[in-house]
Amino acid sequence: MREIIYGVHQSLDGFIEGPNGEFDWPQMGDELSAYSLAQCEQVGGFLYGRRVWELMAGYWPQVESISEHPHDLAFAPIWRRTPKVVVSRTLTGAEHGAQVVGGADLGKEVSALKEQPGGDLLLLGGAGAAGALTGLDLIDEYQIFVHPVVLGGGKPVFAPSERMGLRLVDSRVFDGRSVLLRYRREG
Repeated sequence: MREIIYGVHQSLDGFIEGPNGEFDWPQMGDELSAYSLAQCEQVGGFLYGRRVWELMAGYWPQVESISEHPHDLAFAPIWRRTPKVVVSRTLTGAEHGAQVVGGADLGKEVSALKEQPGGDLLLLGGAGAAGALTGLDLIDEYQIFVHPVVLGGGKPVFAPSERMGLRLVDSRVFDGRSVLLRYRREG
């Protein structure tokens, strides 16, 4: 069965965006970029919440006309060819061949995705979809990239929820700046 891996960048004080919604603080150095690209090459699909999907769908199809950053240019073809799923209660369809789930029974729809053949599913960023899937006990691994910045407020990585036990399975430093903490669900 495929697994869902939640990959998220956070500040040292636990926020995924600053007080005004800013996401200009993560540093994508060479080592972190190489790790990210290798992981994205191996997964069977990307999962997004609606808000992150709208940002991704507006950026990656035209990235070559917007950015010259080597990571962006290397990731764009991966993004284009990798199957995409959007978790949303409001969308009925999505561009770029993305599938939308989140109707009456999100748990059943996502469980069916996990049962399909193929590589693992990578849930990228966002707190809403991650919170919903965490609440349904559908996320198998949490990959939290901690960046050396204190935002002093904003959107927390985890919305208030029930207590959840996790087990640290790996940690790694990238570019002498960011730290990856990999956790698995207990039990």
